[in-house]
Amino acid sequence: MKKQYTIPLSLFLLGMAITIIGALFKIMHWPGAGITLTIGMLTEAIAIITLIVVLLKNTK
Repeated sequence: MKKQYTIPLSLFLLGMAITIIGALFKIMHWPGAGITLTIGMLTEAIAIITLIVVLLKNTK
């Protein structure tokens, strides 16, 4: 794997882990589920946008 893909992919994996933990909190009705899900989804969105930018820079 190329070095330029490591940051977006690690951010995506981190966001996925946070989202899964938020879903567990939501299922168990524990407090903090909404904010955890929001942070996880935003992290995944930032990772995808970063990956798209890296891919577009490589095609030019």
